[in-house]
Amino acid sequence: MGDIEVPTRKLTFEEFLAWCDEDTWAEWEDGEVIMLSPASRRHENISDFLVAVLRIFAETRGLGEVISAPFPMRTGPDLPAREPDILFVSKENLERLKDTHLEGPADLVVEITSPESAERDRGKKFYEYEKGGVREYWLIDPDREEAEFYRLVGGRYRLIYPEGGIYRSEVLPGFWLRVDWLWQDPLPPVLSVLRELNLI
Repeated sequence: MGDIEVPTRKLTFEEFLAWCDEDTWAEWEDGEVIMLSPASRRHENISDFLVAVLRIFAETRGLGEVISAPFPMRTGPDLPAREPDILFVSKENLERLKDTHLEGPADLVVEITSPESAERDRGKKFYEYEKGGVREYWLIDPDREEAEFYRLVGGRYRLIYPEGGIYRSEVLPGFWLRVDWLWQDPLPPVLSVLRELNLI
């Protein structure tokens, strides 16, 4: 955790935002500050790859904004503040974006699991994102080389299976992801992916 002094008393959400700077990886739950462990190189590479492709796609199509961690999201007033690996906020919901956090649900959340985060990503966060109204939730597990794609249907997450190894997003119209890209070492060049997506 370096030289970061973690508060020992409970904080309000506003106090947490004031304490948590742009380089601090932490979440806020029931007034407690939860420090997050540094990510592995593979985790970071997959995250950077997805951010690059999603950001260029969203910008080119004028769909909204893609933000990478650390950036807190609080899906509801009675829910914790989490720092997903990747957020997408559609242009219809950009008013939710504040200078220091997202006030309300992202349209898409991507979590790239690690041994330290897997239980939280599949447990608490899954139910919080579902309750808070995150429309799509992608769970990427580099260790198992598995990806799960959930879509909010009638207030509940439904697992959506990729067809022919390709997942097609609902909140990013026209965007598709070849799941095998995520497990390649090295990852495919972003420019080649953009060409497949007909962006260049």
